[in-house]
Amino acid sequence: MNAEVTGSLTMADVLALKVVQNADPLVLSGEKNLDVRLRWVHVTESAENVDLLFGREVVLTTLRNVEPTVARLRAFMRKLEDSGAAGVVVELLEDPSGAGTASGARLAVAVKDLALPVIQLRKKVRFVEITEVIHERLVAEQLAAVQFSRNVHEIYTELSLHEADEQRIVERTAQLLQAPVVLEDVRHHVLAHAGAGYGAESVLEHWINRSKFVGYAEQTGRGHGAENWLQTPVGAVRSRWGRLVVPAELDDEHNAALVLERAGQTLTIARLAGRDQRELLYQARTSMLHELQQHHSYTDKEVAVRAESLGLDTGAHYVPLVVSLTVGETHSPTDIQLREREVLEVVDQVAENMRVGMLAGSLRSGYLGVILPVAAKQLVENSLQRFTRQLTEMLSSQVAVGVAAEETSIGASARRLEEAALVAEIVPNLPTRAQPYYRFADLRLRGVLSAMGQDARMRSFALTELSGLLNPPDESGLELLQLYLEHAGNKSTLAKQGYLSRPTLYARLAKLEDKLGVSLGSAESRASLQVALLWYRMHG
Repeated sequence: MNAEVTGSLTMADVLALKVVQNADPLVLSGEKNLDVRLRWVHVTESAENVDLLFGREVVLTTLRNVEPTVARLRAFMRKLEDSGAAGVVVELLEDPSGAGTASGARLAVAVKDLALPVIQLRKKVRFVEITEVIHERLVAEQLAAVQFSRNVHEIYTELSLHEADEQRIVERTAQLLQAPVVLEDVRHHVLAHAGAGYGAESVLEHWINRSKFVGYAEQTGRGHGAENWLQTPVGAVRSRWGRLVVPAELDDEHNAALVLERAGQTLTIARLAGRDQRELLYQARTSMLHELQQHHSYTDKEVAVRAESLGLDTGAHYVPLVVSLTVGETHSPTDIQLREREVLEVVDQVAENMRVGMLAGSLRSGYLGVILPVAAKQLVENSLQRFTRQLTEMLSSQVAVGVAAEETSIGASARRLEEAALVAEIVPNLPTRAQPYYRFADLRLRGVLSAMGQDARMRSFALTELSGLLNPPDESGLELLQLYLEHAGNKSTLAKQGYLSRPTLYARLAKLEDKLGVSLGSAESRASLQVALLWYRMHG
């Protein structure tokens, strides 16, 4: 006879049952393993049926078909132990004639030093009474487990349907577990936490340093490390973005793991849903910026209403700025698109920190346009300083920011975004970048030459001026010319910096003059060559 056991019943619980206690139980072995959870109840009288065990069964037997010798009894118990039995309950009555006592003694010797719990019942009992009691306990536990699982499912489903944010989900989880709960990202930064009544505030002390030494688990469970926290990963399998942690002891870890895993799934869905919503918002904002840059028939009021619906606050002035992501290394179109989404999310965070609604979207690949509202003209510089400082602090990669003149209308500001984009495009070519953002006035000659980059007359002028060094190409000559011009024609300084003797330098400069066909001593020649060389380095 078999009965499946899936609850938390242990051998200790079986020993404590009234029906077992009435049978005068005696623990012969395995006292340290009475806390093993049971899976089955199995009744057998023969070693031939041991192969039917699956593991963690409590075996009920009278040993009727087992030869009553120490060797045979030990072999039988060993076979049960090897098959994974959780314990054995043996009905072996005391015999006044002495035979029963001898059998009990032989069983005690046979199971000596076994890890398998063996309990002798010294009074008569009906095994069906034991199985019935266990059934009642198990069914009750199973119903409770099913109901608990159903309640947890309903709670987190409702949170998902109501689009609860991370903080609300963490708070509800802490309430269910009656324990502190912390949501952190992959850099161990705390994104949300709850359960202050259970010691959460003290738990957060030195959090990052402590969390670094607790290994991540790919499934719900205890993490290895200095602190054995119960945790569950958060995020899609191939793009984990954090974990949910319970940094406390728990009374019922099985149910806690169930709650934590369901909470992690809900957080994952919430983040994915939030990204979908943000993606639609970014697309809407991008479309509006493009419309405003083109000729349109909207009135200023209509533009203001649409912009407000997309999150832009009303301001006395609107500052157009562009963030260039194509700084430094060359990136694939996919990488640039992913970076655009990253920067747009950071812009949203900066806007939230500044408590101002901005309008941000993609102008073209690698360039993001932003319209920043300000309450007064004198606040423009302060707002730009705050925006660029927070943006660069929160981003993991370098960007360039170009700014155009502020306008009093949203439409006019949007039309200046191309000007700001041109500035952002030039900034990476500057020899030094001491400012957090730049305007055209900050770029000076480079700005003019950048704006004239496609001008055929400018191209013809530059290539003609440098033709002696370009046909055929003479890179060393171009480098010498650049150094000479950077030192304003000061040969002594150039000789020292270039570690050249003056005769050698003079000879090289004379050769350079011959190739260029002009005198380097002429201020006008140096100015023309400076402009030509600067254009060539930018566009040649």
